[in-house]
Amino acid sequence: MNQKALHVLEYGKIIERLTEHATSEPGKRLCRELVPSSDIKEIRKNQEKTKDAISRIFKKGSTNFGDNKDFQGILKALKIGSALDMAALLKLAAFLDNVNRVKTYGRPQRDDEERDSLSESFEMLEPLTFVSAEIRRCIISEDEMSSDASPALKHIRRGMMLTNDRIHEQLGKIINGSMRTYLQDTVVTMRGDRYCIPVRAEYKSQINGIVHDQSSSGSTLFIEPQAIVELNNKLREMILQETAEIEKILAELSLKVAEHVDSIKYNADIMTDLDFVFAKASYALEINAITPVFNEQHAFDIKKGRHPLIDKDKVVPIDVYAGRDFDMLIITGPNTGGKTVTLKTVGLLTLMGQAGLAIPAGDRSELSVFTEVYADIGDEQSIEQSLSTFSSHMTNCVSILEKADENSLCLFDELGAGTDPTEGAALAISILNDLHERKIRTMATTHYSELKVYALNTPGIKNASCEFDVESLKPTYKLLIGIPGKSNAFAISSKLGLPDRIIEAAKEQIGTEDKKFEDLLADLEKSRKTIESESLEIAQYKKEVEELKTQLEEKTYKLDKQRDEIIRKANEEARDILQEAKDVADETIRTFRKAGPDATMQDLERARTSVGQKISDKNKSISKKVEKPKETHPILKESQLKLGETVKIVSMGLKGTISSKPDKDGYLFVQCGIMRTKANIRDLVLVQDEDGKAAMKKFYGRNTSSSGGKMDLSRSANIRTEINLIGKNSDDALAALDKYLDDAYMSHLNNVRVVHGKGAGILRQAVHQYLKGVPYVKSFKLGEFGEGDAGVTIVTFIK
Repeated sequence: MNQKALHVLEYGKIIERLTEHATSEPGKRLCRELVPSSDIKEIRKNQEKTKDAISRIFKKGSTNFGDNKDFQGILKALKIGSALDMAALLKLAAFLDNVNRVKTYGRPQRDDEERDSLSESFEMLEPLTFVSAEIRRCIISEDEMSSDASPALKHIRRGMMLTNDRIHEQLGKIINGSMRTYLQDTVVTMRGDRYCIPVRAEYKSQINGIVHDQSSSGSTLFIEPQAIVELNNKLREMILQETAEIEKILAELSLKVAEHVDSIKYNADIMTDLDFVFAKASYALEINAITPVFNEQHAFDIKKGRHPLIDKDKVVPIDVYAGRDFDMLIITGPNTGGKTVTLKTVGLLTLMGQAGLAIPAGDRSELSVFTEVYADIGDEQSIEQSLSTFSSHMTNCVSILEKADENSLCLFDELGAGTDPTEGAALAISILNDLHERKIRTMATTHYSELKVYALNTPGIKNASCEFDVESLKPTYKLLIGIPGKSNAFAISSKLGLPDRIIEAAKEQIGTEDKKFEDLLADLEKSRKTIESESLEIAQYKKEVEELKTQLEEKTYKLDKQRDEIIRKANEEARDILQEAKDVADETIRTFRKAGPDATMQDLERARTSVGQKISDKNKSISKKVEKPKETHPILKESQLKLGETVKIVSMGLKGTISSKPDKDGYLFVQCGIMRTKANIRDLVLVQDEDGKAAMKKFYGRNTSSSGGKMDLSRSANIRTEINLIGKNSDDALAALDKYLDDAYMSHLNNVRVVHGKGAGILRQAVHQYLKGVPYVKSFKLGEFGEGDAGVTIVTFIK
């Protein structure tokens, strides 16, 4: 990738920020050396690694590679047999401990955890814990060897300690004995590596020993007493032995480490690569980046793309695409409107993606691979080279036209600017046309209206504009593809206070065609905003409809579930009741059989009373199962309840009509559809349903004398939608019809068919006369063709 594009697009600043996320110097070096690749296999592999590192950070947090150093010099010394010092060995031990931590971090948390692109790297790490443990055992710090490093060293240091004790014992006797008056001070000092005492110069002859030093004034001599000379010599020998033993231990340790030079180098390479990958992942999380999809069609589709060097709280995301339906994008709009930022965003995100970095954009953003990215952006006037802005831009353009091919991405900012507008526009069109004919993906910004017309009239080229709010005189930084930008010079000038006469005079200087074109752009902009506003409203309506649909589906599901549960419980209770009734009947039969033919009336009465008592006990137990409802609603009084009144059973959530008066405990029967339910007055609330009350009052007004408001559940469950009266005389037919209509209405059928045949019409007249007097019959009529004609009457009930 050419260095000019990397510089212009500020790729170096991205690398600087990436480098800050590496935790080891070798990792930072890899970051600094990162350049975009043009090999799509390599790019996809690097992107996959970055993506997997991001995933691992999300799951486990980050890890540190700080003990990974540049071991090239150390490893080279080990290869040639040199012994390492304690500091170098400790660095290796710290590194191997770091390798162990990273390997542990990379282990899967579950046995069924899927492998990713980094699994092999973690598995290939070899911590060599026995090597680092041996180094730690022998070496305490960079300048201290442990006495346990070897038996010989331990023996030498024990001897040194004993000798030191003897020296201090002898010196103690001297400075605290008769010679104390000869001393300048009662202390023991060291001169070189020899123990001495400070003696006044005038008493030199009184102390037998070797003078090693004197004070600056000459008044004090530092003498090694003859009594400890031999001990000091012995201590000196032991110090030399200690040094030799330490060198021997270091040589042996270095020899052990040298056996694993290749493994250490391999570990260092893997750790450096992992540090590099996790630095990319950490930077991706900082800028809220995603892994882009790559294609080989030289097409890009960046959704909600953000320039990574702009403050994330201020940057405005853009949607920009090119390369499929068109290969060239010409962006127009006012200054500071975001045209240059758009160019830089596309160029920089392309470079980042090809370097294996995640990009700050929305999901499913797409990039392609370009062998080169060329950019002519910014004011490149050069005083040193005596080049004007136009000359400098033309120099860049010439270079780009020479080198670019169909695998390149070209970015031009203010193409053709810096010279006469007519000539500049003509040059810009010629340059763009040459690139278009060579199928080179290109983005260019411009102010020239001629380029807008060129884009409108040329297949494969699209206009785009950066939106500008004339009212607030501020750009929105929103990129609109397919719409050329309107020049807002007059509107902006008017808002800033330029007199209308000057603006009108300026408009007269513009040609008719230019005026029409600008007016067309204004109309397009107005239409776009209207459509955009309506689209937002439609999207909001769709969202609300979806929410309502979801709520309705949930409600329907809950109601169906409640209904099924109620039916299931009712069936279970009915089954239990039938079973108990059968048991009582069987027991009753057995009792009467046992009584025999000689049984007295008193025996039979006792048996009957026993059966009655069991039935009564069962009714009480059933009544007790109904829990008292929580008093979260006004409690009704008995005077408020009337037969046929519509009520709701709170605990069951069911509506029904009252079919009996409350008993002394407040229990009454409520007709819920085809079910007759016993409920307590405390569990009821009134429902204002006048139609329902009227219908039930009519029904109960007619039937209270017959069956007490009760219904035959077995009969209503098997009711048919028609009755056949053919062959019956009028009295039998009307009796059967009366019973059938009661059952049909109580089963909530809407209408039924009465088959009476044609004949002489006597039975039909009797049926019709009877139907006129039934209060819950809404209407009746003879059947149509195909329904039975005059031989059938269709009866419709009141709902």
